[in-house]
Amino acid sequence: MSITRIIEPRTRDLGHGFVVRRVLPFHAHRAVGPFVFFDHFGPVDYAPGSSFDVRPHPHIGLSTVTYLFDGAIRHRDSLGTDLVIEPGAVNWMTAGRGIVHSERTPEPQRANGQTLHGLQTWVALPRDDEDCAPAFDHHPADSLPAFELDGVRMKLLAGTAWGHVSPVSFPTPILYVALEADRAARLTVPAGLATERAVYAVTGTLEIDGRAVDETQMAVLASGKDVSLALPAGAKAVICGGAPLDSPRKMDWNFVSSDPDKIAAARADWTRAVESGGTKQFPLVPGDETDWIPLPD
Repeated sequence: MSITRIIEPRTRDLGHGFVVRRVLPFHAHRAVGPFVFFDHFGPVDYAPGSSFDVRPHPHIGLSTVTYLFDGAIRHRDSLGTDLVIEPGAVNWMTAGRGIVHSERTPEPQRANGQTLHGLQTWVALPRDDEDCAPAFDHHPADSLPAFELDGVRMKLLAGTAWGHVSPVSFPTPILYVALEADRAARLTVPAGLATERAVYAVTGTLEIDGRAVDETQMAVLASGKDVSLALPAGAKAVICGGAPLDSPRKMDWNFVSSDPDKIAAARADWTRAVESGGTKQFPLVPGDETDWIPLPD
């Protein structure tokens, strides 16, 4: 059996017209490799004058990974980072012991409108790195390996695959590849790419060893087995995975940790940050110091 599970997305409304399809975590399958969170948003059209805005909010114990197919997002964080991500690039934000960031529509797109379409994933940091210093890395589209195999165009977002190495670093083995087919194509996904692997159909219905994987479904692949992946013309997909987590993770809102006490402490500190205008763990975001997202009940 090539597929061990098909995961259907659940729809989440994050407000301001921003609706996402949440694939991970799934109650019966919490993670694929280090990937503990997987959201697919859009495509959604924003008219001139309308916007996508996620107010400042905190993270611990993970790296957030943003990848766009269409549109642009302005990222600002408590390290002082302020930049715009566009299609084909990767924003890799390591929260470590604590970071705060916002994601908003850049001013040109706010004025002129845009179509926004992309993926937001979280990867859990290894236990030894959960309390590392926060960091942010932007990888432009032209810095990521792009190649074609058996008629499928690929961009290696993180890890090593098919003889290519991404500049995106992570402490444990990881795999993240974006695929696109201009015409109907088929390729083999080798067992050796990663211990744990999953294929997500962004657009179009895929086939894995003859079994259909519908648009917006995730197929978790059996380990130790080569599989045949067929894509119709115009399809987009991603493969994600890596080494299994070194221990179970607890997730609570935007906090991920192997230690529940660290999550409890982060919840309390975020409440203090909102009430007092920032703390050592969760400082203000320069230029975006007001209207933070409060801790949910």
